[in-house]
Amino acid sequence: MTGSLISTLEGRYYTDPLIFAQEQAAIFEKMWFCAVKSGDLANPGDFRTVQIGRESVLIARDRHGNLNAFLNVCRHRGARICVDEAGSVKRAFQCPYHAWTYALDGKLIAAPNLTSMPDIDRVEYGLTKVHLREWLGYAWVCLADEPPSFEDDVLQAVTERLGTLGGIDGYEIDELSVGKRIVYDVKANWKLIIENFMECYHCATIHPELTEVLPEFADGYAAQYYVGHGAEFGDDIKGFTVDGSEGFGKLAALEEERDRKYYAITIKPQVFINLVPDHVILHRMYPVAVDRTIVECDWLYAKEVVSTGRDVSRSVELFHRVNEQDFEACERCQPAMASRAYARGGVLVPSEHHIGGFHEWLVQKLESAD
Repeated sequence: MTGSLISTLEGRYYTDPLIFAQEQAAIFEKMWFCAVKSGDLANPGDFRTVQIGRESVLIARDRHGNLNAFLNVCRHRGARICVDEAGSVKRAFQCPYHAWTYALDGKLIAAPNLTSMPDIDRVEYGLTKVHLREWLGYAWVCLADEPPSFEDDVLQAVTERLGTLGGIDGYEIDELSVGKRIVYDVKANWKLIIENFMECYHCATIHPELTEVLPEFADGYAAQYYVGHGAEFGDDIKGFTVDGSEGFGKLAALEEERDRKYYAITIKPQVFINLVPDHVILHRMYPVAVDRTIVECDWLYAKEVVSTGRDVSRSVELFHRVNEQDFEACERCQPAMASRAYARGGVLVPSEHHIGGFHEWLVQKLESAD
């Protein structure tokens, strides 16, 4: 191996179900996981179920307006409480098997013949709570008994990328509204998607629209390769749109120095944040199998843009094409991960060397869990 090339993970890391099971236990069930958009659960009784690692997690808004997260498992005999991905209940969740009934805050409130069992502690036998924290307008949950520091696990990723945690404040992401959501079913391992997002060596090859808007990406270095760097729009580009046409006015609180620039942030293990002057694009990954990942992508705009029905299609189309191009590339790689030609892995060129840090992080997580 020359100094210009460093090794990747071996192919088995992308194909071995046992390694994927280790990742579920050591990463997705231990770290903070961005689960749902808080605004999607606006009213008491609104809920969504999310698969995190090997667990189904039920997130719901209670009658006091708070979001709570629980394991989606009845405490009686283990039946799944909610089988729907999303919905709303009036006052409580009821298990469809034996009708054990839980308040929106998880407390056991009713069950057949419950009055004949006065020794049952209704809090103790309530739904199993999961740690939840809201940030950027999303609910982040952690299944660990003792969750890691949110500041170290999540917020630090912003500091490492932008140079300061305050660098994200001007986008006021928690005040933005969803202008468009697209869900992608990607037939590839989640790590291939992260690696793709972290580098731009491929940009000149498969992203003609993106490199037209951000010409420096054609040189192969992603913006997140450099701390604090934002990729500048081309001289003739008016907005972050598929044809470079004008978008919307920059977000009200955004600093002038961040105008006409693009920033990307990777928050391990499953979030990408893309920052441009007039909107934010946030990806959440849900790894469901060693070779399959659901990606939910939100395009977020100022509230007045969405409420007045302004046309967001040109800005959505730009990154939708980028997503489709990226995911097609990842799906092209996935079958080859099982090839004998990739048994020892591949290589990273200099503009990709920072991906090596992601690989080291992953291996450390798996080894520390053994």
